[in-house]
Amino acid sequence: MSSISFTGCHYYVGVDGGGSKTQAVVVDAQGHERGHGLASSANHTAVGLEQAVANIYAAVEEATRAAGCHLPLHAAWLGIAGIDRPADCALLFPHISDLAAVVHLTNDAELPLSALDGTAGVALIAGTGSIALGRDSHGTTARVGGWGHIIGDEGSGYEIGRRGLQAAVRAADGRGQTTALLELMLQHWHLDQASDIIGQIYPAGDKAVIARLSPIVLMAARAGDKVARRIVQQAAGELALAVVTVSDILDFPATQIPLALAGGLLVHETDFRSQVLRRIRRHRSIGQLAIVAHPALSAAHAAVRLVQ
Repeated sequence: MSSISFTGCHYYVGVDGGGSKTQAVVVDAQGHERGHGLASSANHTAVGLEQAVANIYAAVEEATRAAGCHLPLHAAWLGIAGIDRPADCALLFPHISDLAAVVHLTNDAELPLSALDGTAGVALIAGTGSIALGRDSHGTTARVGGWGHIIGDEGSGYEIGRRGLQAAVRAADGRGQTTALLELMLQHWHLDQASDIIGQIYPAGDKAVIARLSPIVLMAARAGDKVARRIVQQAAGELALAVVTVSDILDFPATQIPLALAGGLLVHETDFRSQVLRRIRRHRSIGQLAIVAHPALSAAHAAVRLVQ
């Protein structure tokens, strides 16, 4: 965090800079949303430092124009993908430090913590990927998961989609249990035969294509398909394990964890979210619970608190 003497208007911005898009939200001192902006990736490891900075500014400037204010703002909280080490922060910070009088820069995975009192607790994110991280009242931090789709991302949309797809083709071969997932996958891609699935997966190897299959698996599980139910139950268990593991590392009074949930699977799939929460509650009592549907807005609200 940096404190610099600026005379900008008393507006605040939150930025959610992910691997595919950057969202900025400007709020006033009362926390009312006044403008938002959208740009491409802010991950400097993916698009380069110059382009990442340009995209951050594009999103913030669009939001400030909509809000009718100008830079520098009063405070900013930026959660940016690729900010994993102090060296990453030191590389990016000088290029964005004039956005506001107070600038707080973190990894984008930390944004859900901004919705918790004192930004202390555990954040669980499950979308295309998955990660759990936390901070206790002493400022100690811990992170579990986030290893990527090749060796990690347990419980994520990608992992649920991949395992559902694998179960479908095993059923097609006769190597696996019969499941409705095979017919549902074929319908999803408007295919006539299972061998045509190969053309949908290779050679692109797009994680999003596979992650978009997760709602199909969740739907089949709700309808009672045994194979799909096992996949979903294991995914919920993995996410709960990540939360419990983080809480074991950190110090929360009376083992009651403040918990923030984010990512499409946990925000929009309410049945799945309930499964995850039930499994967490088998091991830990949950205190404050925040469902963070809009991380940039949550970060903007937290930016207001930075200077109070």
